[in-house]
Amino acid sequence: MAIQIRIAQDETADKVLSEDPFALLTGMLLDQQFPMERAFAGPAKVLERFGTLDPAAIAAAEPEAFADLCATPPAVHRYGRSMAGRIQALAAVVRDDYDGDASRIWSQASTGAELFARVKKLPGFGEQKAKIFVALLAKQLGVRPDGWGTVAGAYAEEGSFRSVADVVDAQSLQKVRDFKKATKAAAKEAKG
Repeated sequence: MAIQIRIAQDETADKVLSEDPFALLTGMLLDQQFPMERAFAGPAKVLERFGTLDPAAIAAAEPEAFADLCATPPAVHRYGRSMAGRIQALAAVVRDDYDGDASRIWSQASTGAELFARVKKLPGFGEQKAKIFVALLAKQLGVRPDGWGTVAGAYAEEGSFRSVADVVDAQSLQKVRDFKKATKAAAKEAKG
């Protein structure tokens, strides 16, 4: 049975995420300063408008035209034009370093540390985003190289609702949203 991702809360967008590793990677890239379900719906918009999610084709696209495509309402992200450049940079790395197959980032990592290092090295992926993506791969795709939980930290906790790694339906999406809201409130309160 194929794994069904349900992060975008949209049947078409979630099907794209479930079937295309580059779509899942791109959704994670877009998951910043934007509602997570809309970020993860972005790859389906790119596919619909551009016709493919092939990293080589995206990397080779004329940048201004690709930015227009990403910024056209409804945009793939709140910052559609700048994110278009990040998508193309990510696509270039996948094309050049992984022969155009995003799944090789995780399928060829022999340890959690190697997986984390590979993800963190991607354009647009810092420490926290890399930890979350490692947790997402483990929790939703069963990609669990030795040590993955250590590198993912708190995001690896089973039964937690900390991040997109824990979103499997509308209820878990709301729990993650509530967790993030409470965390921000606590941080604000701590600042005084």
